[in-house]
Amino acid sequence: MRKWLPLVAVCLGTFMLLVDVTIVNVALPDMAGDLATSFSALQWVVNGYALSLAALLLGAGAVADRLGHRRTFVAGLAAFALASLACGVAPAPLPLIAARVAQGVGGAAMIATTFALLNNSYSGRERGIAYGIWGAVSGASSAVGPLLGGPLTEFLSWRWIFFVNLPVSAIAIATSLLVLRDPQARPARRIDVAGVALFSAAIAALAYGMSRAGEAGWGAPSCWAALCAGALVLLAFVAVETRIGEPLLDLALLRNRVFSGVLVAAFLLNFAAYVSLSYTSIWMQSVLRLSPVTAGLVALPMSAAAFVVSAALGRAMHRLRPGRLIGGGLLLIGAGDLLGVALVHAWPAWPALLPAFCVVGIGVGLAAPPLGSAGTAAVPAERGGMAGGAIYTARQVGFAFGIALLGSVFTAAARHTLADRHVASSGTLAHEVAGARSADALRQVPAGSRHVVDEAIHAAAANGIAVQLAVAGLAALAAALIAFVTLRERPTPEPAEAPPEPALAE
Repeated sequence: MRKWLPLVAVCLGTFMLLVDVTIVNVALPDMAGDLATSFSALQWVVNGYALSLAALLLGAGAVADRLGHRRTFVAGLAAFALASLACGVAPAPLPLIAARVAQGVGGAAMIATTFALLNNSYSGRERGIAYGIWGAVSGASSAVGPLLGGPLTEFLSWRWIFFVNLPVSAIAIATSLLVLRDPQARPARRIDVAGVALFSAAIAALAYGMSRAGEAGWGAPSCWAALCAGALVLLAFVAVETRIGEPLLDLALLRNRVFSGVLVAAFLLNFAAYVSLSYTSIWMQSVLRLSPVTAGLVALPMSAAAFVVSAALGRAMHRLRPGRLIGGGLLLIGAGDLLGVALVHAWPAWPALLPAFCVVGIGVGLAAPPLGSAGTAAVPAERGGMAGGAIYTARQVGFAFGIALLGSVFTAAARHTLADRHVASSGTLAHEVAGARSADALRQVPAGSRHVVDEAIHAAAANGIAVQLAVAGLAALAAALIAFVTLRERPTPEPAEAPPEPALAE
């Protein structure tokens, strides 16, 4: 069994970093109450992690090439553990957000080195088995987050969703030091510091602008100032990347139709599949008054379906057309989201989401595993690592943008429902509902009107979830069409070392 210890070490790191993308979802209402803040402010507890993970992934790969993959992986584990401790003891929202950003830095170091470490530890049939197990673990990790977060939050405290990482990190570090080896030395890439800084700033500004739109409306000057600043910095990033010899991202790759199609599919997959988990948690806990454990159960069908499908797909993936798998999976994600719209309208209760999220999980299990192999096969071999990093980055950016953009959709739909029911201050109340503060808002309502307003809040939150799922579903259908059009080639035989993308991320 000792030969599988490298796989255990890598899977432990992958499991932690992907679980932590979504584990905070069911804890957000408790966090908001304990830290005396709103969900809008705590969006950056989710976004800070996703954005730092996305923005630093390509740069972390270059650092690992210089310092060694094993050393970088262990350093990432240590940074992740220390940041988790800082999250758990954070006394206020700002230190918590800063610690989550630091978690993302450690996560980027881990995921950037995973493939090289597995390639160096296994070969032949064992390598295929290792990637199959790793793909199944990563496939369920993000959807497992709410399942773990619910009991920890309800029976201990939201802080334990971070403390639980400490013993797992200690085991992973000890195992890594004992059993992992660095692959053979390769020419070190120059670290594109300017590219990392500009890309990070651009994505952060764009996500902040979308988040401000959800809080203050799309007419707010601060919203458009951030969006314009993000666009300008993104143009600066493009200008820099076209002028240096070793860029963070070779923009010439974007002229490849297949690679560009994979990036779009990766971005919209996370956007369509996972963002709704955050807002369904608010709906169930803040409006329906359910426990964190019950709120976490909504992710169970998605997690189980994605795990089973991705594990079953692994051995046959090289014989199937990736365009059909990715496009078909995205179609199912879109169908699942739209099924959720119909079910929530017919029965505005949390069990209505279970069949919808089961369909979404099947779609994720089909679409996500071939993303990495399809994208890396479409580019020159020497750009394979860069392509894999770009695909994973697109998935994380899709999740972060989705949190910000679909939050605006939720708030707008809730406001529309409240206005239709002639509730006073419908705009303010809609923001309270979206910010997990509906109970506080109800306490401000005169006792005689409280029942009527409570019914309106229930209807507004259900409509917000339904409209959000409709937007996500349409995005998934558009992504499926793009995948069918751009990924039409029959796949070329892959070398054994080409890994599948994680089925969930994030």
